[in-house]
Amino acid sequence: MSLTTDFISELIRAANEPEKLSPYEVSRLLDRSIDTIRDMREQTGIAGSHGIKDVLIDLRVASERARDLSAAEIRDAIIDAADVIRTLKIVLDGKDEL
Repeated sequence: MSLTTDFISELIRAANEPEKLSPYEVSRLLDRSIDTIRDMREQTGIAGSHGIKDVLIDLRVASERARDLSAAEIRDAIIDAADVIRTLKIVLDGKDEL
């Protein structure tokens, strides 16, 4: 498995048990997700959407509010991060095949 696939798996495991995560762990996972998404967007040439709602903004807010989030909000934020990373991985894998 690649590092990206491993990270996606880590996110999914965390999302399945959000009540077991400390606010620090939630914030750390979301911050790593933000960095990963930025790096992958750069590799794909996909720019972030500055004028409209961008998932990175939501993830940053969730990271900063980790202490105040419910288990459902934690799960949703982590699942959103995993979904974006998975989608970008598919795009990058497709580019590698060309």
